[in-house]
Amino acid sequence: KDKSMWDITKESLEYLMEKRLISGQQTIDKEQECRETLQVSKLGQAIFKGSIDLAYSNILYRDLKKGLEGLVLDNFLHLIYLVTPYDLVSHCNPDWMIYLRQLNLLSPTEQKITATVGVPESLIAKKASGQTVKKGIDSGIVNRLYLAFVLYTLLKETNIWNVSEKFILSRGYVQNLLNSAASFASCVLHFCEELDEFWAYKPLLMEVTKRLTYCVKTELIPLMEVGGVLEARAKQLYNAGYTTLAHLANANPEVLIKTIEHMSRRQAQQIVASAKMLLNEKAEALQGEVEDLLRLPADLPEFNVPSIESHKAAQ
Repeated sequence: KDKSMWDITKESLEYLMEKRLISGQQTIDKEQECRETLQVSKLGQAIFKGSIDLAYSNILYRDLKKGLEGLVLDNFLHLIYLVTPYDLVSHCNPDWMIYLRQLNLLSPTEQKITATVGVPESLIAKKASGQTVKKGIDSGIVNRLYLAFVLYTLLKETNIWNVSEKFILSRGYVQNLLNSAASFASCVLHFCEELDEFWAYKPLLMEVTKRLTYCVKTELIPLMEVGGVLEARAKQLYNAGYTTLAHLANANPEVLIKTIEHMSRRQAQQIVASAKMLLNEKAEALQGEVEDLLRLPADLPEFNVPSIESHKAAQ
């Protein structure tokens, strides 16, 4: 039997209430009729703003909450793990020998992440040697950490070809993983922005999102923010001494043509114009912050409190 629209709506609302995404409040109007008002919770607002799949909303919240208890910040591995997409985990089949080899290549500080997320090193070693492992370990966490290893290696080497060979994965798979992680990192960032308890994640996830989006050496990121500058061009510019946004914004297009190989006059002019526009936008944003700091507050107490003379005159 087909469900009515009312039944479907009721079930959907009950599901959202069960997930704590909305809450209901009963009120009694003038006619003594009971009415229920629905309100979106902060968690529901965060999921909406972050475009988080409801199937993974609870586990994301739990992972972020757990991360606050012992976030490893000596490197990016823990943060990379937190933004590794959940929907790719079920399709992951780790090569256990590669898993163990990559684990052993990590520094002691980087290896802390395995214990932090709940993947014992002994489990990976047993799997690699073909031993039977007792049940009780969440395969989703194990697989997700393996994908995090792929992404972490990619961020360090910035070469999809090398990483795909190292993990015996197709380049298309690695590229899709990178794109999905960059997109999911942005979603998690917006999710955290709506919840005060996750305020500490905001600056960290902004940097992780940027690194996953560009996937280049850190020093090239400011250059790649300029329209028309991809990785190869950014390397050329950096090697030629144009290492900052200000360098590009104040560059002479004619000099760029002579300095940078295979750069046309049109490309040089476009890059300089884009850099100037971006630099001006950033300068205006900073200028706005300065003006806000220096502006005299409208609610300054001394403007609103009557003086002693005026108080005496009123008496």
